[in-house]
Amino acid sequence: MSHTAEYIPSIPDGLAEAKPKNGNLKFILGGVVMLALVVVLIVYSTASTGAYYLTVAETLERAPTLAGQRVRVSGTVVDGSEDWKPQEMTLRFAVADESSHEQLTIVFYGPRPDNFQRAASAIIEGELMSDGSFQADTLLLKCPSRYEEEPEEVFVQSTR
Repeated sequence: MSHTAEYIPSIPDGLAEAKPKNGNLKFILGGVVMLALVVVLIVYSTASTGAYYLTVAETLERAPTLAGQRVRVSGTVVDGSEDWKPQEMTLRFAVADESSHEQLTIVFYGPRPDNFQRAASAIIEGELMSDGSFQADTLLLKCPSRYEEEPEEVFVQSTR
């Protein structure tokens, strides 16, 4: 007669009654928080870097409410309005709308773009000052190209 002894491990009483903890809940909550943060960052960056800009006429019309705020303005560079002071690294010029003859004075501190004399139009980003001038941080010049129909774009960032 053969005796087979089976070994049955005994489970401690405390472990048999304990329910397993849900450790995955922390990871799920962390993932949801991270996903929400990514969505907020995408919405914020899209809103702040959108291609929207004001015309010169709109900027001058809304000047009292826009003073001290960051604004993006588009206009045609006025011929002969350039005042470049290399010692101060200050470029002053005016932009105007094609439809109206109103002009906005732009002050840009930084290196003068090489192709500024050829600039047909500009998109300027900066702050509208209380005196009516515009202190530019960024210039995006659209210049006519020698070889193409499309305008050439040059991006310049202020040194301040």
